[in-house]
Amino acid sequence: MLTNSVAYFARARPAKTACIDLDTGERSSFAELDARAGRMAAALQHVTGKADLSGERIAVLARNSSALICLHLACRRVRAIFVPLNFRLSGAELAVLVRQAEPLLILVHPEFDGLAADLHGGSPAARLMDFGAEGEFSRATASMKHAPLVRPCSDDTIVTLLFTSGTSGRPKGVIVTERNAHATARNYALSVDIDGSCVFLCDMPLFHVVGLFTIAGSVLEAGGTLLISSQFEPQATQSRIADRKLQVSHYFCVPQMAQMLRQLPGFDPAGYRRLRALQTGGAPHPAASVLAWVRERVRCVDGFGMTEAGTVLGMPPDDLAMLRHKSGSVGVPAANISVRVVDKAGRDVGTGEVGELWLRGPSITPGYWRDETATQAGFQAGWLRTGDAAVRDEEGFFALVDRWKDMFISGGENVYPAEVEAALAEMAGVLEVAVIGIADQKWGEVGSAYLVLSPRAQFAPDAVLAHCRRRLAGYKVPKEFHVVDSLPRTASGKVRKDLLRGAGTEKCWARSAAS
Repeated sequence: MLTNSVAYFARARPAKTACIDLDTGERSSFAELDARAGRMAAALQHVTGKADLSGERIAVLARNSSALICLHLACRRVRAIFVPLNFRLSGAELAVLVRQAEPLLILVHPEFDGLAADLHGGSPAARLMDFGAEGEFSRATASMKHAPLVRPCSDDTIVTLLFTSGTSGRPKGVIVTERNAHATARNYALSVDIDGSCVFLCDMPLFHVVGLFTIAGSVLEAGGTLLISSQFEPQATQSRIADRKLQVSHYFCVPQMAQMLRQLPGFDPAGYRRLRALQTGGAPHPAASVLAWVRERVRCVDGFGMTEAGTVLGMPPDDLAMLRHKSGSVGVPAANISVRVVDKAGRDVGTGEVGELWLRGPSITPGYWRDETATQAGFQAGWLRTGDAAVRDEEGFFALVDRWKDMFISGGENVYPAEVEAALAEMAGVLEVAVIGIADQKWGEVGSAYLVLSPRAQFAPDAVLAHCRRRLAGYKVPKEFHVVDSLPRTASGKVRKDLLRGAGTEKCWARSAAS
């Protein structure tokens, strides 16, 4: 459907700008994008010796670029499965992913040549090729003619393998079908008003569902313009959003990126006010941070999605008063998705009650690549079990409480770390915070908080304790506090809480057992 849309715009609006590569300055019209993708599809057939690459995996290790967008389109033209790899991983971690995917071809940008041996070790039968601008694959592409479609993809054709963030330490290969890809793009386009007039700045990585499908897929299917950046650099991003010539209408970032933008010297919200939506997702966005944007008349909208489900929930960006009123919410369900909140027995809970979020709809993956055990564990009666605890209010807006598995029980009471984290994030000088449950002889489990402070902030135990007690029940107040330089995160911005447990950190202060 994406290839059909690009081909349609190549005929109907051939001169319309489809993509601008901000690092190279290259501008591609829809006609040029379609033609380049066609030549790249022919190059895939040529270098592999296969006219029909149905089901074959094509892996790539490279930063965002217009070439990467074209490769994704090319794979779908010849029914190959696109496997974008996370360039932030170590060689050993990449070898694990390659071993799972077993690609026929691995394309590597010269920047990552040092990882080539690990990639080849993960799949010795795969052919490695240079994906640089002057490399072997680019030369092959330049010599090709526009390749016709082998045959149109069906709804159930697997188009991509995306690996999960691995917050538990074990990434899984999520199957994305043509139906899933189109539904994700459609859901997101409807939620934040993406159409042919939109100009979307993307520096979210294309190895992630947000960059590849939520942003690039929705923009190109709608006939909009994609501004592609190789990486997030706060000052460059702010300058691009403020640049009236670029006319950026949409931007997506994780909350940590939004915080970096606000902390820039000379931060000016004026440019952000022109955005139809400043979308955040990928990790919890504290209500206080959302409010800071909204009070400056910036349409900061939080949402929720998953590699397994694409766009799930989102705040409508139109009404600033509503965004203030509902700060802390991740919004309403996307147009083509069904949502339930259930208890541990799988029974629906009432309004205002916490339960696990279950999902069903055309954007939901059919399962995990060659992992039937994980697939069976992830679904129940046709519903995807997200592992996220959520609550629905009387107006149908949802809030994420925490990861279902991260909840701990202290003195017989449920504690959701995200609630504690949100309270601590309100304190001046606290840049980031993560809370986990640890064993305690008296209470069973208690909270342990990890704080990243601003350079001039000082840790004042009495002030922290007083702040927590004003906002939280006593059993929710952490027993331990640690100051760390940074929190371990996945490439998509999620905290690796499994790594915090047992991490070597300085314990600044602990409450007494009696308190």
